[in-house]
Amino acid sequence: MSALQRFHETASDALEKISANLPAGAKICLAIYTPEKPELDILLQDKGLDLNEVLSTLRRRGLSIDGDNAYKRDLLDSAVGAMAFGVQNRNSPPAGHWGQRFWDIGREERALSEELLVALQAARELWGDSLPPGNSNAMKAMKLVDAAIAKATQ
Repeated sequence: MSALQRFHETASDALEKISANLPAGAKICLAIYTPEKPELDILLQDKGLDLNEVLSTLRRRGLSIDGDNAYKRDLLDSAVGAMAFGVQNRNSPPAGHWGQRFWDIGREERALSEELLVALQAARELWGDSLPPGNSNAMKAMKLVDAAIAKATQ
């Protein structure tokens, strides 16, 4: 029997003994990790264990959302991606998916940008090139409008 198999057997036996003394309904898990070597990670868990509840327990005990880990990076990349897809109005998440909220934010921001662009273009058409001579504030405002239109239509 390998050392790893002996460890699993010993740990499983210990967890069974500990479980027998837990309050009714309590669950137990054992997580072992080796930094920089995820292939050596071990997770032993009770039947019916809810890993989301384990994560909630860790958060209640001090796990911060400010720490850096791959799960959070992946989650945030997914949220940013959902917003980007919303801006592009493509790849909408399936009904009821958590990403829908972020996709909707992207759609709303895009709609607001388009509305502002239409307003700027209308202002440009109304003012045209017929600004009163010597009105430097109006000329400055028109340059800002032109720059915003150019940036939005690139």
